[in-house]
Amino acid sequence: MINQIMLLPCTKDHVCPLCETHAPSSAIICTNSVNPDTIFANNEMNLGDIEIYGFDYDYTLAFYSSQLHTLIFNIARDILITEHRYPEGLREYEYIPNFAVRGLHYDVQKALLMKIDAFHYIQLGTVYRGLHPVPDEEVIAMYEGSHVPLEIMSDFYGKSSHGHTMKQYMDIFSLPEMTLLSCVNDFFMRHNIDYEPVHLYKDVKEAIGDVHVKGIMYRAVEADIEKYICYGEQSHAVLKKLSENGKKMFLITNSPFDFVDRGMNYIVGKDWRDLFDVVIVQADKPGFFNDRRKPFRRVTDKGVLLWDRIHRLEKGQIYKQGNLYEFLRLTGWRGSKVLYFGDHIYSDLADLTLKHGWRTGAIIPELRKEIKIMNTEQYVHLMTWLQALTGLIEHMQVYRDPASQAVVQEWIKERETMRSQTKDIFNAQFGSLFRTYHNPTYFSRRLSRFADIYMASISCLLNYDFQHTFFPRRTPLQHESTFWPEQSPLLLVYL
Repeated sequence: MINQIMLLPCTKDHVCPLCETHAPSSAIICTNSVNPDTIFANNEMNLGDIEIYGFDYDYTLAFYSSQLHTLIFNIARDILITEHRYPEGLREYEYIPNFAVRGLHYDVQKALLMKIDAFHYIQLGTVYRGLHPVPDEEVIAMYEGSHVPLEIMSDFYGKSSHGHTMKQYMDIFSLPEMTLLSCVNDFFMRHNIDYEPVHLYKDVKEAIGDVHVKGIMYRAVEADIEKYICYGEQSHAVLKKLSENGKKMFLITNSPFDFVDRGMNYIVGKDWRDLFDVVIVQADKPGFFNDRRKPFRRVTDKGVLLWDRIHRLEKGQIYKQGNLYEFLRLTGWRGSKVLYFGDHIYSDLADLTLKHGWRTGAIIPELRKEIKIMNTEQYVHLMTWLQALTGLIEHMQVYRDPASQAVVQEWIKERETMRSQTKDIFNAQFGSLFRTYHNPTYFSRRLSRFADIYMASISCLLNYDFQHTFFPRRTPLQHESTFWPEQSPLLLVYL
């Protein structure tokens, strides 16, 4: 029979059987705040071993204001109306900045946007059709549970292809696309319009693609660069520090030269090209990392394509397309002495770490906001009690008398309520980018596999010298005992 339980952190008067420390009965729960400018390690890495630093451009060296997503949404919405003959009524929809988060999956055939965890389970409560949540019972009925089989998950690059019915949105630029998909779905449902979800997905994808491919977004940003580009998060200081320490640097981006040049002039200055040993634009990643057929082509400052064969990659020149295998042959920059930074876990990082042994750094701008939330007193108290409650349920479920079971059931209900509260703190619809309740998200799983280190921006490098070693935190496996006080659970004292 459970009479009364007091939760105490491990400090000094009561002995904790798990960590063998003590706690006073009047102790207050405390936590160590996390610095948002920290670089976090998935894999041990010594900067002293790194000789060459590579960068993507968008959301790695250049950071954009939220107004860019509004621009992309509005242009793509209007393309649907004018070129794909979608209803004029769609113009009533505006971009919703905090609707979606990166890393979500979209079921193309069912027109459902959702968050999936590292074990392919749907996080119930995060499944949306249009702008409205789908009841858990309906989700379970559609998927015969909450597990998504491997054969219908997105392919290696997160795409919906070759029979895969799920698309994973890993790019920060995909936030307007997810929101537009949801808005058009919402419009059709509200007006009882029968539509084919596959056609809708492809039309929205094409409209969003046109914003980029046809140069509409590039021209808009170049015309009002101060409106759309933030001042590079100290990118100039990072590049200058690397250069002063004798590091080689290169840029590989999918963006066109004029767009990159205008942005880098604003962020770094007109001499930005002097900092880089190699500059490659319109690289067509991830194809750049796999397709051996595309040769490099030199581009003049005025954008003229030259026809000469490339025998070496020269500093001060601009190159277009090409492929990584030719890049490796011409530069000799191979293996773990190269560290490449990008924001797209698949297109920027996956092939480099799996096939070529480069070290990789993921830029996750959302990290800063999430850490600040986790440092709040509200979040700390919620998580402390949630973990304690989970421990209580785990230990007390063995009591089978009716009174004890009634208490346990109340705890289970309270736990479910608190899990929803912790989700909503980050995003009311989909929660944290990194967690589905207690499990890592599918996004987190890929991040931990393909990125040696990750951080909110490359400005975090300014906090470390070039002999620093990044060590991943040794978190105990489920079958291992805890050794360090900060990893020890709350003491449960039964009275």
